[in-house]
Amino acid sequence: MEFSTTKKDGALVVAVEGRMDAITTTEFDAQSQTWLADGEKKVIADLSGLEYISSAGLRSILAAAKQLKGSGGQLVFCGLSGMVEEVFNVSGFAAMFTIHKTLDDALAG
Repeated sequence: MEFSTTKKDGALVVAVEGRMDAITTTEFDAQSQTWLADGEKKVIADLSGLEYISSAGLRSILAAAKQLKGSGGQLVFCGLSGMVEEVFNVSGFAAMFTIHKTLDDALAG
């Protein structure tokens, strides 16, 4: 799994690529701790490059979202497709989180 981060319109955009599973979620966990330490309030996770997400990945996302919410922030998603979109729908995450089709939509929202 690879990350790239940029600041856009007051939001931290985190592009996630590859596979998010039990082995790679530690990277996401460490990255999310950095967002919290930096005081980020709006984080947009662009998952358009994510090919696979496991239940461990979902747990990691949920933990990050709870921590952000606890500090007055919000984690939103964009770019879901294929298997990743299906997992979000089946798991109920699509109903729990704000999800936009594109990054531009997420920035406007």
